[in-house]
Amino acid sequence: MNRNHTVEFLLAGVAGCGACLFTNPLEVVKIRMQLQGELKARGQSTIVYRNAIHGLYTIAKSEGIAGIQKGLVPGLWYQMTMNGLRLGTFQILTNAGYTTSSAGEYSFTRTIVASAVAGAFATWVGSPFYLVKTHLQSRAVKDIAVGYQHSYKSMTQGLVSIYRSAGIPGMWRGAYASVIKVMVGSAVQLTTFSFVKQYVVGMKYFHPDDGRNALLATVASAVTNTLCMTPFDVVATRMYNQGVSSKGKGLTYAGFSNCFIQIFRTEGFWGFYKGWGPQFLRLGPQTVLSLFFWDRLRYMYKLSFL
Repeated sequence: MNRNHTVEFLLAGVAGCGACLFTNPLEVVKIRMQLQGELKARGQSTIVYRNAIHGLYTIAKSEGIAGIQKGLVPGLWYQMTMNGLRLGTFQILTNAGYTTSSAGEYSFTRTIVASAVAGAFATWVGSPFYLVKTHLQSRAVKDIAVGYQHSYKSMTQGLVSIYRSAGIPGMWRGAYASVIKVMVGSAVQLTTFSFVKQYVVGMKYFHPDDGRNALLATVASAVTNTLCMTPFDVVATRMYNQGVSSKGKGLTYAGFSNCFIQIFRTEGFWGFYKGWGPQFLRLGPQTVLSLFFWDRLRYMYKLSFL
């Protein structure tokens, strides 16, 4: 790996971590809302978290301010690993010309493939951190607990507990559900970002290096990403958080397809959009901040070597 590739991975990872510091509280609420009323028809479960704002208030009231930042440590590790590899790999492919046609023009199809491949690879590597993050964020005091509750209280305890009970394979439990989620999300996010940014730059509203070009592209990317990724995100959350048997088998869902079918049968279509509010409030800023930080960090790095 050459120096430029290392820099691309590092800048992308730092950008993801910077965004995570601001958006992690909404990730906690999103996880709780996605687990709320699990496999129960509408009206048959107690609503603990009504919306994003109520969720933040409820958690802070019952668990203290620190409660809304649960899972931050594995969240930062996940962002550094996943976004570092995802955005870094995508940029390396872009720099190598894989996202353009032989004529040097933007290729919609190639960009989708490059972003999906980068997302799948990065998510698989970072999955153990996401697994523990989900467990820690779902863990709550009894009065506001939803979904399966895991006993450990830190990332290290979680990784050790999972390893002792299920070995190395247990670290990647549910990973394929997350890979599908991020393949869809990454393809939509990075393709929209690349296309809109190129379009805005081409319209010459601002100077080509003006940060507003990237800002407009990130906003468009956030909207499309939330719409397309939320159903897969709900499935991934359920798969990651479910309890497991002594043999490491899921107690609730046999696999991705089984989880998808069970949610649809019991919770209906809108079951896939549970946590939509905090998902957008989180994914919107996460997308905007991470891609904007990434774009600006790369621009400042280039300036330092001019």
